[in-house]
Amino acid sequence: MGINRISPQLPVEAVKTYSVLQPIPTHFRTGSCAEARCPNMQYGWRSTIDERYDLGRAQAHYIRKESGRRFTEILAPSGLTEFTFQAGQTCFAQHSISLDREPLYIVRGGDWRGNPRGETRRHVNGAEWVEDFAEHQQTLADRLAQG
Repeated sequence: MGINRISPQLPVEAVKTYSVLQPIPTHFRTGSCAEARCPNMQYGWRSTIDERYDLGRAQAHYIRKESGRRFTEILAPSGLTEFTFQAGQTCFAQHSISLDREPLYIVRGGDWRGNPRGETRRHVNGAEWVEDFAEHQQTLADRLAQG
């Protein structure tokens, strides 16, 4: 299923895209359950595994023999194995912790169709980005008023 987009009324050359970005590689790091205030660690969690398939058998083996975590298991009426993990232990997720870095304030020519002129500008801070956006909006309003 594709993205549902409104058909643009202008050519791609006449459009600007304003973005505030926080890329994962530069703005986040891997962190522990405790740092992430992981609800699974705080309250415990349940994992339901389908051992009829290779992946499920491998997951169940890891939980039982290699994970080092405390759990109980039951065979659910559905035929799936339910592992219930006690609170206070790390979960299986990899958590991302924000580095609290300033976002990237980007203005580029074009839109989702492309940037045919190759125009890209990175503002130093949010105030400059907002000012650029406001000036651009005013330019559009002035052109519209002219007819």
